[in-house]
Amino acid sequence: MTSPSHVPVLLDRVVTLLTPALEHDGAVLVDATLGLGGHSEAVLTRCALARVIGIDRDEAALTLAGERLAPFGDRFTAVHARYDEIPEVLEAHGLGAVDAVLFDLGVSSLQLDVTERGFAYREDAPLDMRMDSSTGPTAADVLNTYAEADLARILREYGEEKFARRIAAAVVRERATLPFTTSARLVELLYETIPAPARRTGGHPAKRTFQALRMEVNDELAVLRRALPAAVDAIRVGGRVVVESYHSLEDRLVKQTFAAATRSDVPPDLPFVPEGHEPALRLVTRGAERAGPEEIEHNPRAASVRLRAIERIRGVAS
Repeated sequence: MTSPSHVPVLLDRVVTLLTPALEHDGAVLVDATLGLGGHSEAVLTRCALARVIGIDRDEAALTLAGERLAPFGDRFTAVHARYDEIPEVLEAHGLGAVDAVLFDLGVSSLQLDVTERGFAYREDAPLDMRMDSSTGPTAADVLNTYAEADLARILREYGEEKFARRIAAAVVRERATLPFTTSARLVELLYETIPAPARRTGGHPAKRTFQALRMEVNDELAVLRRALPAAVDAIRVGGRVVVESYHSLEDRLVKQTFAAATRSDVPPDLPFVPEGHEPALRLVTRGAERAGPEEIEHNPRAASVRLRAIERIRGVAS
């Protein structure tokens, strides 16, 4: 199993962005994607006045993170939930608003490295891919029951797979003989279906299909679409929302949500913004920040990261 010493992407930068919101008594960070607890550990270590509510839908991650963060005592609270349930989590803990919310999106190293979870394509394993193993359809269910057009759509949209239609047709043809249950058979089909020249570029030929299946199984974009506005609404004045995304569709949702939150409600042709109509939030990062070559060399996952942050500068959290 993955060691809890795994270092998250852009850890120092993320903590630097969060720190100004957490340097006061009673400060609360919602780590909406707790994982193995690396971000939370760094925040609890560097922000001595802060406490963390860590949310994850993966019970195995909650257990490992809880062990890792046990030395911080009651400064850390673990919650089994999806991150679009932030309002319910805050209400359950008697909180009307918090000081920061962090999202580190995508699949965690724990999920990738535990073979039986079925997230990785380099080893044969059951086609599961559920972040919460206690509920919902598996990747095998998707492959064996979705209509060909729906399979092609998710491969094209979530995996940005050029050969989506060809792969979907092959899956439907093969499952009629024998349903898909493990990753090796799917990987073999992808090697047979994707043309050889295309297999030689763009990484492993199964990468895009496995990404698309994972996003579909966990309904990741719909959950994120609900979670981002909830996070923005949850922060008090001086509070920040920090998001690391690894997929263009995720980053587009973050960018759109932050742009809407920082936009004034006055007509664009008005030469000034009247008092009382100023945006309640401001962008902390200029565009999306990227990892540098040194970090990418040591942690290849950092190559696709896009980091954005927003801060509430007036008004109150709803």
